[in-house]
Amino acid sequence: MSTNNETAETSEFKPRLGALDATMIVAGGMIGSGIFIVSSSITRYVGSAGWLIAAWVITGFMTITAAVSYGELSAMYPKAGGQYVYLKKAYNPLVGFLFGWSFFSVIQTATIAAVAVAFSRFTAYLIPAVGENNILADLGFIKISAAQVLAICLIVFLTYTNTRGVKESKMIQNTFTFTKLISLFGLIIVGFLFTKHSFWNENWINAFDAKQAIPSTGADGVVTHSWLPIGGTALIGAMAAAMVGSIFSSDSWNNVTFIAGEIKNPQRNIGLSLFLGTSIVTLIYMSANLMYLNVLPLHDIAFAENDRVAIAAANAVLGNIGTIVIAVMIMISTFGCNNGLILAGARVYYTMAKDGLFFKKTGTLNKNEVPAYGLWIQALVASLLCLSGKYGDLLTMVSFIVVIFYVLTIIGIFILRKKEPNMPRPYKAFGYPFLPAIYIIMATVFCIGLVYTEPKYSLWGLVITLLGIPLYYIALRNQKTE
Repeated sequence: MSTNNETAETSEFKPRLGALDATMIVAGGMIGSGIFIVSSSITRYVGSAGWLIAAWVITGFMTITAAVSYGELSAMYPKAGGQYVYLKKAYNPLVGFLFGWSFFSVIQTATIAAVAVAFSRFTAYLIPAVGENNILADLGFIKISAAQVLAICLIVFLTYTNTRGVKESKMIQNTFTFTKLISLFGLIIVGFLFTKHSFWNENWINAFDAKQAIPSTGADGVVTHSWLPIGGTALIGAMAAAMVGSIFSSDSWNNVTFIAGEIKNPQRNIGLSLFLGTSIVTLIYMSANLMYLNVLPLHDIAFAENDRVAIAAANAVLGNIGTIVIAVMIMISTFGCNNGLILAGARVYYTMAKDGLFFKKTGTLNKNEVPAYGLWIQALVASLLCLSGKYGDLLTMVSFIVVIFYVLTIIGIFILRKKEPNMPRPYKAFGYPFLPAIYIIMATVFCIGLVYTEPKYSLWGLVITLLGIPLYYIALRNQKTE
């Protein structure tokens, strides 16, 4: 082994990211394609302007509450690995490993795949040859489309860029995040000021009369929908199913905690970036949905073609050019989002490997002081998930697992206050114990509601997580034999 490689394998992460960089990682990781799409499915579940906005308000409250609560943990343990480290410290190494395993097998890799495929789908508006209808290979058990190939190429390109060092990744992240923030604010302002016809008043009539769209197929094969009034437990279940989209759209804010070892003054800057990033994105998401309600009737929001509600809104304001504007915005958004996801993910595998619980090579850094091996195996799994075609199912599993681990992590704040009362806490969870407790209750209700409405995919997510238990003991046995 050469001297250069030895140096690479024993080097540590260097703090090169400031508060602005960290905030851009939070905001950039959150904003992908969801805000442009998921409001359609949310509206079909709840059927009213009031409950549509309520879904985003609840999600925003949960996201910001969780983020400011994580600030305490990030200040206590300002090292690479983030949530994996917090769970290990609050509970035991097994719980930490189960998070890391779920993160690798579904949470991060499936999110990277879904965002990459969204990039491909909207690129096809400009270049139809890279669309999903262009089948490049039919292997019988699987069909490979040009969109899937482009998605994989995007993952490979961004992974390669990230192996070149944090400086290159930071430049991409900041540039693309600034661009999409400005573009989204611009679209929102245009939607409020220049719409040809406002549907605001009619959308807010009977704003909290919840109803669910029930599809039916006629003899001619045409699918129509009727509205079924809902309330009580049915409404709770509908809100839980609806919020899969809003929670997925608001997820990945915790990516900044995974790269704590590369952030300057992490005790201050991680907590600050979590609050600023989640607050900015929540404001944008709320404003975007209010804009949709201003420029489109509720029916058009619920039944936008292929759920592309942002395109319908842009077309209502800008005409046919709106489709191109939104397609470019989503390409920019998903490109920057995936860069942040890819950057952060490998740091979790790095920390797990240092504990002897993951592939040994993922615990080494290359000459550019980044975990290149972890980046490439993450790219491999995400690429395979791109070929699965089951993105909606994956997102349900991701949302369920993610929220379970968020709940466990925030409960960990209470546990660590008891276990480590004298440990320095440069930052303490805002509103403790009330806000963290409210989050735990709301998130638990969400998970129960999701099991009620989507039992197949939510429970499959739980099964994937529990598969980590035998893997953990296999890893321990391998440690003893080395």
